[in-house]
Amino acid sequence: MTKRIDILSLFPDYFKSPFEQSMLKQAIQKGILTIRQVNIRDFADNRHNRVDERPYGGGPGMVLMAPPVAKAIRSVKAPGSHVVYLSPQGTPLTAAKGRELAHYEHLILLCGHYEGVDQRVLDSDVNEEISIGDYVLTNGCAAAIVLIDVVARFVPGVIGHDEAANEDSFEHGLLDCPHYTRPEEFEGRIVPQVLLSGDHRKIAEWRAQEALEKTRKVRPDLL
Repeated sequence: MTKRIDILSLFPDYFKSPFEQSMLKQAIQKGILTIRQVNIRDFADNRHNRVDERPYGGGPGMVLMAPPVAKAIRSVKAPGSHVVYLSPQGTPLTAAKGRELAHYEHLILLCGHYEGVDQRVLDSDVNEEISIGDYVLTNGCAAAIVLIDVVARFVPGVIGHDEAANEDSFEHGLLDCPHYTRPEEFEGRIVPQVLLSGDHRKIAEWRAQEALEKTRKVRPDLL
């Protein structure tokens, strides 16, 4: 089954390169993912294709108007579609959230622009708001790319080994352990002998301990 993703933004060309590289490109070519761009300006009702206005109550910046945004969402929305608004005010994007979103057959991603979107269309047409971090971007396009990359890893067939996603950081409440490959010695640094032992039980124990130590040092909040 193909997973459909529609991205609603003011800059459709922003997404050309990221989806023409690496695993996402291959997933699109295989028909596992279908990613389409929707230009919100195409739904403006004025000859200048204006979609923003000054906010009621005053203040700096502009706000995306409800009518064109609502029309853009409804042009692609279908029964079962899940609409996500990418904004700094959303719930944090996590691996668990990515796995949850991967179960939806159709995702609609609304990119934030300017000071945001008229709250009325968020109330009427958006299922949830998601943030990729505690910072503000110039627009939500980069956030949409990050979210798609996170979600895609949980879609069967996208990555080379589907089980690999289950062993990544955060999947078991910890960060990932260190990884090594050839050569065995590099600039005087040696691969830990346990990894060369062939004892899978000891290797698993070492990896679990290293993951725990890494998490304790870098992200103690996860513990």
